[in-house]
Amino acid sequence: MRVVIAPDSFKESLSAADVAKAIAEGVRDAMPDAVTVCVPMADGGEGSLDAVLAASGGERRKAQVLDANGQSCEASWGWLGEGRAFIEMAAAAGLEQIPPAERKPLQASSYGVGQLIKAALDAGAVHIVLGLGGSATNDAGAGLLQALGVRLLDGGGHELPAGGAALKMLDRISMEGVDPRLQRVEFEIAVDVDNPLCGPRGASAIFGPQKGADPQQVAELDAALAHFADVCARHFGKDERNIPGMGAAGGLGFAIKTCFSARFRPGVELVAELSGLADALQGADLAFTGEGRMDAQTLLGKTPAGVARYAGRQGIPVLAIVGSLGEGYEALYQAGITAAFSLAPGPISLEQACRQAPAYLRQRAGDCMRTWLSGWQAARASAAAGEGGRP
Repeated sequence: MRVVIAPDSFKESLSAADVAKAIAEGVRDAMPDAVTVCVPMADGGEGSLDAVLAASGGERRKAQVLDANGQSCEASWGWLGEGRAFIEMAAAAGLEQIPPAERKPLQASSYGVGQLIKAALDAGAVHIVLGLGGSATNDAGAGLLQALGVRLLDGGGHELPAGGAALKMLDRISMEGVDPRLQRVEFEIAVDVDNPLCGPRGASAIFGPQKGADPQQVAELDAALAHFADVCARHFGKDERNIPGMGAAGGLGFAIKTCFSARFRPGVELVAELSGLADALQGADLAFTGEGRMDAQTLLGKTPAGVARYAGRQGIPVLAIVGSLGEGYEALYQAGITAAFSLAPGPISLEQACRQAPAYLRQRAGDCMRTWLSGWQAARASAAAGEGGRP
């Protein structure tokens, strides 16, 4: 039996590669001669770089950049060869890097992400895949633009300070100092949400609170981003604010889509392509996937839904093992998930669940595999007896 294991990471607990390893051990506990193929996955957010490098054999490189609060930090990015680079924006401006008490939603900047893009340009990149998600920023990519030479000026001709709130003072945009190498770069943007830039479903309203913004700050940021979009529309002659996905990563994708050549794609599709998921599924009998929490939002482009879609094209059943099952997870059964199981063996604390995650994953995978095998073996016996059916 060939079993493909393609999970996402379990946030603040295990990487996707570690999740896959634990599930593979559980599968072999139940069926020692099973062929397990691990394909660590992600949807464009945190863990995407690790997943892509693990599957593609790309080279991890590092650069000294500024984090969302303007402090120096070391961030990784990936060189995939042949002029291709993979950048996970959370590596430079991620929410997990900033303790809750230190989050500054009005001033947080994506400048460090632009610095990573410059590092990729220095290496000769002409095709940059940028994974959005897990950001601490709400500046619509203004910081990224400034790092790449775009000047955002107030009425007095002064450069705007860092952060989304400062965009309310924007008067004009100057592209004269933009890095000329960007003219030959193709950007592919990996997103896992479909929110617009502004409004009740926009970057500020939906994602601002988790970055530390209170209701008054959310309103201030939303108005500032709307003003930024107005000035961009006047300068570039196009208004991109309502395109699905513009609200991802605090609106960072809006800046790239507006100022440069960029193509947006579901993050899980891009990672699947770079990781060779479709090829790995060829000839598989069963697939496992998983994530930290599965609920109705998983349908919006998260890893399990994407893996189910790829497996479904080849008629492969998919079992999901997740940290917890939230409201609306049953909708995933209509999207190709055969069955979903919670990691925890019973009522336990989050700390215990994270600490014991490898053992729990191995146990649940073994349980799932034993249950699956009983039906699979019965189907094989039936087919061998000439009673029809295909195991």
